[in-house]
Amino acid sequence: LRIYLLPPLLLKKINNIPFTKILILWFCGTSGWGQKATITVDFSQEIGPMQPAWAWFGYDEPNYTYMKDGKKLLTEIAALSPVPVYVRAHNLLTTGDGTPALKWGSTNAYTEDAKGNPKYDWTIVDKIFDTYIERGMKPLAQIGFMPEALSTKPQPYRHNWVPGQPYNTIYTGWTYPPKDYKKWAELIYQWVKHSVARYGQKEVESWYWELWNEPDSPYWSGTVQEYCKLYDYSADAVRRALPTAKIGGPHVTGPAGRRGGNFLKTFLKHCTQDTNYVTGKIGTPLDFVAFHAKGAPKLVNGHVQMNMGTQLRDISSGFEIVASFPQLKNTPIIIGESDPEGCAACGMKTDPQNAYRNGTMYSSYTAASFARKYALADLHQVNFKGAVSWSFEFEDQPWFYGFRDLATNGVDKPVLNVFRMFGMMNGKRVDVKGNFMYPALTVRDSSVRRSTPDIGGLATKDEGTAAVMLWNYHDDDVAGTAAMVDLTLKNIPAQKVKITQYRIDNEHSNSYEVWKKMGSPTNPSAEQITELEKAGQLARYGESKRQTVKDGQLIFSTTLPRQGVGLVMVEW
Repeated sequence: LRIYLLPPLLLKKINNIPFTKILILWFCGTSGWGQKATITVDFSQEIGPMQPAWAWFGYDEPNYTYMKDGKKLLTEIAALSPVPVYVRAHNLLTTGDGTPALKWGSTNAYTEDAKGNPKYDWTIVDKIFDTYIERGMKPLAQIGFMPEALSTKPQPYRHNWVPGQPYNTIYTGWTYPPKDYKKWAELIYQWVKHSVARYGQKEVESWYWELWNEPDSPYWSGTVQEYCKLYDYSADAVRRALPTAKIGGPHVTGPAGRRGGNFLKTFLKHCTQDTNYVTGKIGTPLDFVAFHAKGAPKLVNGHVQMNMGTQLRDISSGFEIVASFPQLKNTPIIIGESDPEGCAACGMKTDPQNAYRNGTMYSSYTAASFARKYALADLHQVNFKGAVSWSFEFEDQPWFYGFRDLATNGVDKPVLNVFRMFGMMNGKRVDVKGNFMYPALTVRDSSVRRSTPDIGGLATKDEGTAAVMLWNYHDDDVAGTAAMVDLTLKNIPAQKVKITQYRIDNEHSNSYEVWKKMGSPTNPSAEQITELEKAGQLARYGESKRQTVKDGQLIFSTTLPRQGVGLVMVEW
C-alpha cells in the first residue's frame, strides 16, 4: 500500500525482491529511514515581526525568586534575552511568613489589627520585585491571592500539598472573594502607589498588572460575575494610583473547553458592553487579554506521548474569541501559561507522563510549538504579545527530579537552551517550507502522530544577520533515526557569509545526559557540578565556516537527531 515510499531504484527491481524484504523496506520507508528532509528558507518573503513572545516566564512559588538558585536562574534568563523579560508569579498577596513550599508562597502584604484596620507591609513583595528590576526584568504583576483577613471563608488557609497528594487540597481560604471590596481596592491602590514611589512612574508604566489566576477553576471560589466585580474594583484602583498603568485579565484555563471559553466570553463582554460595578458606566479598562493553554501528555506502551494539538487548540480558540470582539482587534494577547501540561510541581515519579521534562523532548516540543503559536496568531490576525512558560526552578530539591523547570540545583536543563536560541532570533520572521514540516493546522487538529516526524523550522532576518531554528520532533518519545536535512537559504543579500551552528541533543547542551553518565549522583561533587554547569550551556555544533553565496543562494546539509533542536546563524 505504501510502495511509493520505496526509492525508484528499488521499484525497478521489485519483481526480483522477496515479499518479506518488500515489507521490511516498506517499514523502513514509513519509519523515516533513508529519507532526506528538505527545508527552504526565503529571506525575501517576510511574514511579520519576530515578536519576543517567548521572553515571558512564570511560577507558583514567589519566595524562590530571591533565593540562591532563583537569583542565579533569573540572571541567566535576563542575559539570554535582547529585550526585558516579563515574569509572572502567584501568591503575591497571600498571607504568610514567606516560607516557600511547593505550590505555595506568601508575602504578608495585608493584615488587619484587632479593630479591623488595614496594615500594609511591602517588605517581601519589594524583595521579589527588586530581584527582577535589578536584572532589567519586568513584572507581569499578578493581583492575588486573597489575604486571610479579607477572605469570606479564610479557614483553612495554609495548605501543605506535596506531589502525590490530591491536587484539590491546595484550594483553601485564599481562593475566596473579599468580604469588603473597598478594602480590597484600597490594598491594590496602596500597592501600585508604593510601586511608583519605589521604582518610578516610567518603570511601573512598563509593567502589566493582571487579576488572579484561572478564575474559571477552583483557584477562584466565586462566580464569574463576582470575578468581574473584583476586576472592576481592581482596575479602578490601579488606574487611580497610576492612570497610565496597564491592566488586564482574566487568565482563564484553556478557551477550547466550554468552561474557559464561556468565562472568557463573559468577561470580555463585561469589559466592552456591561455596566461597571464601580463607576456605573459602560465598560472597564482592558489593556490586554490573557488566557492559558496546556498540552496533555500521557503514558502509552511504556513511553511518553505528548499532545501538542491540545495546547494549540486552546491557543487557536482563545485567539478566535478575542478576534470576535471588534473593539479588541488590536488589544495585546498574553498566553499567561503556555506549557506541555498543567502541573509544574508534579514530578515524574508521581506522574510518569512527565518524564519528558529532563531531556530533549521538552526542547523540541518548545521549539515546534512556539513556531505554531506565531502561525496561529498570523491566521487569526491578532496582536500576540507573549506566551508565559510556566517553568522556573525548585529550590533544594533532588537533582533532575522531573519538575517542569528550567534548571535543577543551579544547573541549566536542555530546554533553557531553546530560549537562548530564541534570544538570537531578531528582526522579521521569513517564509520556511519543508517536505516533512507539518502544517500548523495539522498540528493543531491532530498533533504529530504520523509515522514521520515533524522536521521543520522557524527563521528570521535582521540587519546583517539571519537565523534558522530547526527541530526533529514527534509526539512519541521513542528512539528514532537522525534526519538528513538539506537546508536551502534563498535571497541572501551578501556574497560571503559566516555560518555558525548550535545544537541541543544527547551530546550537546545537555546536562541531563552528562549527569546520567556520571551515574546519576544524588550529591554531585564540586567538580561534577562544574562539569554539569558547563554541559548546561548552549553548545556549538562544529566550527564556524565562511561560505560563498551563489546567486543569492546557499545550500548545505546537516543531520538532526530525533527530538533534537538546531540553530543556524548566518552573518554577513
